[in-house]
Amino acid sequence: MSGIALTTPYLDTDADQLSFSLVLPALDALAVRDLTIGGLDVQLRLLGASHQVFAGPVRETVACLPGVAGGLPGTTVREFDDWTYRFDARVRHFASAGFSNRVAWIRSRSDGNPEALYGIFPGSPEAVTALTVDRHATGLSWRTWHTYPQSRQIVATHTRLEAR
Repeated sequence: MSGIALTTPYLDTDADQLSFSLVLPALDALAVRDLTIGGLDVQLRLLGASHQVFAGPVRETVACLPGVAGGLPGTTVREFDDWTYRFDARVRHFASAGFSNRVAWIRSRSDGNPEALYGIFPGSPEAVTALTVDRHATGLSWRTWHTYPQSRQIVATHTRLEAR
């Protein structure tokens, strides 16, 4: 699947505006991809404010949310039903060429991947939110990237959902 050219501008303009939640309902999505991985229903949701991933009992939201202070946890671990959930996030700052190279890598990793969803926001081909899912013997994992060309920041998250 290649990237979706979005017509809606992104709401988050800096990594510090992103917040994290595991309890929000489905927010208005610009694009949705439904998958079944290892018998588990997974929904990748691209938001104007970033992303949601619904996988089994998990409802992960990383987004710029009105009235919620920004700031992502470095690591979060939770138990859901028979699953262990682990979320990791990091923010990296790049020099101009390094940023462009990394965005090109993110886009190429998502292109043609049937278990990925990514969008390109108006104003810059480097304004991207991408989500990919990988299968594992004991569960699944997903990675997301949120790119900010104006500050050359990339927020990368990695989540593992494993059966206990």
